[in-house]
Amino acid sequence: MAAAREAVEPEAPAAASGPTRHQAVVFALMVGAFVVAPFVVYPVFLMKALCFALFACAFNLLIGYGGLLSFGHAAYLGSAGYVTAHAAKVWGWPPELAILAGVAGAAALGLVIGALAIRRQGIYFAMITLALAQMLYFFCLQAPFTGGEDGIQSVPRGLLFGLVDLRNTLTMYFTVLAIFLAGFLLIYRTIHSPFGQVLKAIRENEPRALSLGYGADQYKLIAFVLSAALSGLAGGTKAIVFQLASLTDVHWTMSGEVVLMTLLGGLGTVFGPVAGAVIVIGLETYLAQLGAWVTVVQGTIFVLCVLAFRRGVVGELAHLLRKPL
Repeated sequence: MAAAREAVEPEAPAAASGPTRHQAVVFALMVGAFVVAPFVVYPVFLMKALCFALFACAFNLLIGYGGLLSFGHAAYLGSAGYVTAHAAKVWGWPPELAILAGVAGAAALGLVIGALAIRRQGIYFAMITLALAQMLYFFCLQAPFTGGEDGIQSVPRGLLFGLVDLRNTLTMYFTVLAIFLAGFLLIYRTIHSPFGQVLKAIRENEPRALSLGYGADQYKLIAFVLSAALSGLAGGTKAIVFQLASLTDVHWTMSGEVVLMTLLGGLGTVFGPVAGAVIVIGLETYLAQLGAWVTVVQGTIFVLCVLAFRRGVVGELAHLLRKPL
């Protein structure tokens, strides 16, 4: 067993050595596009896209690299939004502490749900996460401090670190961009770390990873909690941006939406969830004028995209270029 472990360990430093040149170029182009975008596109739309891009990246860490399909990931986005909104409005906390409280709440919830769910695999794992997330939805609907169907409204943006006024739209946008980039880089570093390599090994062949002495359940639980915490970071940021925490973010349809974003962009790719989130939010925003027909049009577009890009938009591009993206 020791010899087998030594045989596979030398590959880890090469896999985790850092970004390749083309990934660094794509990252630089992405950052440049997001820096210029608010001067061309409506900043509120961009902030929404960035929040959901971080949410999709966090979900992709779990399913794309851990092989765990969660149908209840909206629980962490929505619960963090409620905690952040309550801390900022009722307790009067500054935005950075309110968001951190939301992240901590989402991570704690992820620890509880993850500890229960990872005991099962496949569809049973997915159904457990969905059932527990729906329990949270009904709790948020009935609890007095969540505002019921009205949610928590008029959440103050406040001053970041007591200095930066987030009431200014551009200031709020670049704060959201900084949060997104921090979360994105953390996910990237996790994927390319020895932890990420073991996680991918468990995804590909869990019995073999167990035979090499790795505790699969512990690795999966850590990945689950990290994904929940980053989803909470997206949810808390979203609550500050829109000054609202509502039932929409804890509903099961939100969990389905993040699955769609990840699949559309490219499952198991670094930049795929970002592209998928921008596409989905763009369609929802600019097709809203179609009224009831928007769902039909969205469904048609999604079906065509899935048929044309079976690996996702970024996945197909990476396949054509023969380079990981």
